[in-house]
Amino acid sequence: MADSRMFGQTYEMIRKSMDISSRRHNLIAGNIANIDTIGYTPSDIDFQSALKRAMTEPEPDNLDKTNVKHLPGNIDGSAGQMNSMDSEDVDIHHLDSVNIDTEMMNLMENNVKFRSTAEMLLRKMTILNYAIDEGGK
Repeated sequence: MADSRMFGQTYEMIRKSMDISSRRHNLIAGNIANIDTIGYTPSDIDFQSALKRAMTEPEPDNLDKTNVKHLPGNIDGSAGQMNSMDSEDVDIHHLDSVNIDTEMMNLMENNVKFRSTAEMLLRKMTILNYAIDEGGK
């Protein structure tokens, strides 16, 4: 799909961006779920470097294809690598390492990125629908 003229690199970037945002959301949710776990180290994805890596590296071909027109599969999660991050503000009284304020801020930031990307996709589809309708004729 990346070499198609109609579904070019923009759709590929939107797809990968939404995929990385979804993975980051799952990591942040896991961090929040483990807020009371002693010794838990929060994980996060650096969105910019993960997206840059996803756009430059070829997609892994992990699924068997019986036809060249089958969709590519990405089951190993290589587009967004997890990095452990130490929280700067550790609550010594509870011995936890997850800062709820930091995680909620990360969740909000990720939500804005995901929604913006979804809006870009919606606008691209609107343009495509307009072209299909021959300009509203």
